[in-house]
Amino acid sequence: MSAAAAAAGATAATTHQSHHDNHFRSFAETPSQKYFSLAPKTLPKPYKHLFSNTRKIAVTAASSKNPLKDVVSDDHSFASYFDDDDKPREECGVVGIYGDPEASRLCYLALHSLQHRGQEGAGIVAVQDNVLQTITGVGLVADVFNESNLSQLPGDMAIGHVRYSTAGSSMLNNVQPFVASYKFGSVGVAHNGNFVNYLALRAELEEDGAIFKTSSDTEVVLHLIARSKKKLFLLRILEACEKLQGAYSMVFSTQDKLVAVRDPYGFRPLVMGKRKNGAIVFASETCALDLIEAKYEREVLPGEILVVDKDQGVQSFSLVPKPEPKSCIFEHIYFAQPNSVVFGRSVYESRCAFGEILATVAPVDCDVVIAVPDSGVVSALGYAKKAGVPFQQGLIRSHYVGRTFIEPSQKIRDFGVKLKLSPVRAVLEGKRVVVVDDSIVRGTTSSKIVRLLKEAGAKEVHMRIASPPIIASCYYGVDTPNSEELISNRMNVEEIRKFIGSDSLAFLPLDSLNKLLGSDSTKYCYACFSGKYPVQPKDKVKKDDGLSGNMGT
Repeated sequence: MSAAAAAAGATAATTHQSHHDNHFRSFAETPSQKYFSLAPKTLPKPYKHLFSNTRKIAVTAASSKNPLKDVVSDDHSFASYFDDDDKPREECGVVGIYGDPEASRLCYLALHSLQHRGQEGAGIVAVQDNVLQTITGVGLVADVFNESNLSQLPGDMAIGHVRYSTAGSSMLNNVQPFVASYKFGSVGVAHNGNFVNYLALRAELEEDGAIFKTSSDTEVVLHLIARSKKKLFLLRILEACEKLQGAYSMVFSTQDKLVAVRDPYGFRPLVMGKRKNGAIVFASETCALDLIEAKYEREVLPGEILVVDKDQGVQSFSLVPKPEPKSCIFEHIYFAQPNSVVFGRSVYESRCAFGEILATVAPVDCDVVIAVPDSGVVSALGYAKKAGVPFQQGLIRSHYVGRTFIEPSQKIRDFGVKLKLSPVRAVLEGKRVVVVDDSIVRGTTSSKIVRLLKEAGAKEVHMRIASPPIIASCYYGVDTPNSEELISNRMNVEEIRKFIGSDSLAFLPLDSLNKLLGSDSTKYCYACFSGKYPVQPKDKVKKDDGLSGNMGT
């Protein structure tokens, strides 16, 4: 496919978002019992988890003359207390930059804007004089990088990665980008997604003598590229992608090329932008482009490979076959930043519309609308606007909560939630409150929030969820619990309402979500709501725990 044709396709996808108001008018007015429950009863509920984590940083280099060096790490152990966030977790964000003398610094800033996509580790690979220099570390972007180590990453090309993962001593090995040397040079890769046939591919490669350093599915890509008989790097990627099944938005760096690849279904987002100096930027979301003043050009289309180099500029190639896209709807519900444009649609407008739908299909007499910050805010604004009820900040989120907490010996109920969310009694006391959140996974955090609001004096608490009930695990790059742990897979809406203790509970109806998306509705993946998977999850493994096959947290 030509780059011009790809751009035309992206333009068509972008223009559709302006018509969402027309679709909104067709929503059903009658509440569905499947998504809505109203009854006045409160029950007692559960609580917390304790984990440990290790702080590590590694600096490595690779070139065609020098294979991947051993990891050098600096360990600082500390105990960490985690409250159960009760949310799916996006596992990765990726960035690629070509043609800017400050590529690594721009990559650092872009990763900072993608921090919401992964907080457990970050890394950057920069290329200069045919050498790929790497810095990876455990922690936030600002923890891993500083003026000193960024100065060790010169060059006009860089790729970067942020990740979420479970804590563990082997975690640094799984922090991307991965870099390796093979017969024709060196290659770095950063990957957002999950290969559903990872275990089969790994077993096949190990049978042929391959040695793996990590438990990440991304490493199989490097092995497939290195073992290919093709001479051109593009053909090696094409051959590797023919064997990959599942979700992948990847950026590669070689000694002279930057390559972006998106799987044929387009599960995970990937966009292209351009800076004023002509530098090309790839990123998981447009918010990363905004921060580094790169103009949004278009999406990397599902099944597209974009190759950037000095001689040819930007070239577009296609993977075959090309099925109908199945982009992740949860990007619009929870993962992406509200100021991003994802899959050609404004995330802010989508979430506002979700709230309006809830106010239409599940109205309730109330005095105030509040949000569970930060992800529920935009949908709560939409609900309040449609319902004609004031929106106020009834819950204040602490943005200064660290990773280490010392709890008093006299246990504090719902300690983790209280550290993060503080109720505003002046807003809540004696009021009938609608609280809007983006999703319910296990139900544990929702029950604590309801209790928190009632203890602060709320007369009634009506929970509104800006997504359909989650009944199935995701195997396309999102960390979700096993289906048995998902409360909507075990209980109906009334049973969930009783469990969390709210006076009423309503979810976003799936048919209303489809009406909002209009003609684009068939281009999204709803597997977590339906259990119907576009690509069958053969291995059913979590991205960074491939050896154990455990999807849970």
